[in-house]
Amino acid sequence: MTQPAEAVERLRAAEFRAVGSNQTAKAIGKGRAEVVFVAKDADRRVLEGVLAAARDRGVEVVEVGSMRELGRVCGIAVGASAAAILSSA
Repeated sequence: MTQPAEAVERLRAAEFRAVGSNQTAKAIGKGRAEVVFVAKDADRRVLEGVLAAARDRGVEVVEVGSMRELGRVCGIAVGASAAAILSSA
């Protein structure tokens, strides 16, 4: 399993990524998500769809400390409940 710090750096450097629970869930559904990140302090009801889709598709899920941290890693000024590194295809 990837260490969270290493995975977060991969997300920061990723060329293609999805940010937010809706975009992340869609990317998982399309088979483009390689690794999914969820914030520990995000509302679990918001993450239910993302976590279920990741489990169904066998996509690795990495927990990040907070929504604020996940948003910052993704380069946005607000928190993010979920994000994913996407394949280029």
